Amino acid sequence: MRVGMDAQTGKLLTGWDHCVQSIGKILTTRVGQRVMRRAFGSAALDLQDRNATPMNIMRVYTAIAAALRQWEPGFRLKTIRLTRAGADGVFAFEISGIFYPNGHLGDYSLSEERDVTLAADTGLRLVREAA
Repeated sequence: MRVGMDAQTGKLLTGWDHCVQSIGKILTTRVGQRVMRRAFGSAALDLQDRNATPMNIMRVYTAIAAALRQWEPGFRLKTIRLTRAGADGVFAFEISGIFYPNGHLGDYSLSEERDVTLAADTGLRLVREAA
């Protein structure tokens, strides 16, 4: 079972809640930002202030997909959907996929369909999650 600590409260996190926190950490960490783990993170934040052209939106999708594939063994991405693109600069992405409770151990025998929505304004942050 996945177990970790909530970065905000210090309380115990397990299962899907821990995976959601992990997804958030991956997507809000710039590549090269961590001293002892320079390759960790996502290129999505580097695309943040660019014009919202279809090509740049696709680059964000690609950055999200690549980072999750590399750094989150307990989640396999199925779809990314842009759910909000506001003139105020706030963009929201719904990320859907398959959660493997024991994927971090290499066990993919159990699986659950899961969704998480992230908003991008001053950085990617979790705004809502759905089962």
